[in-house]
Amino acid sequence: MMNSYSGFGRIMLTIVMAMCLRIAPWPSFLSGINPDWVLLVLIYWTIAVPERIGIFHAWTVGLLTDVLTGRVFGQYALAYTLIIYFCLILHKRLRQFPLPQQGLFIFFCLLFSQILLFWLKNIQHPAQLHTSFWLPVFTGTLCWPLIYTALRRVRLSRRTK
Repeated sequence: MMNSYSGFGRIMLTIVMAMCLRIAPWPSFLSGINPDWVLLVLIYWTIAVPERIGIFHAWTVGLLTDVLTGRVFGQYALAYTLIIYFCLILHKRLRQFPLPQQGLFIFFCLLFSQILLFWLKNIQHPAQLHTSFWLPVFTGTLCWPLIYTALRRVRLSRRTK
């Protein structure tokens, strides 16, 4: 029973660390390419342990991300919930894919999230779409192998103890 709580604690700790990366004060040249760390971590944990992380967690973490980033309440919650839903549907298949194919899936998840967030922002007031808007999608896709490897070590280190 204690092992179950420590595993969930590790998951929450990585999500909190991702939230810290999300709101960290980056230099101006890095702030424009800062990927959605929270979504990447949620995707990993949903694929790795879908019985522990699901739609409710995505919604809750999305609401917290809305508060942290100052967005309209529910934007990230909606985006995270939809993406995690697709990850839950496809998690058995995604586990079998090699990292480059997973990266392609991650690319489309991040792209869908950016498009959805832009659409929601455009509903509030018309916004201009800049090319820099798409950079976090590419950097998030490039960071996926690092996130996958790091979080896999965190997950498997629990088993060896």
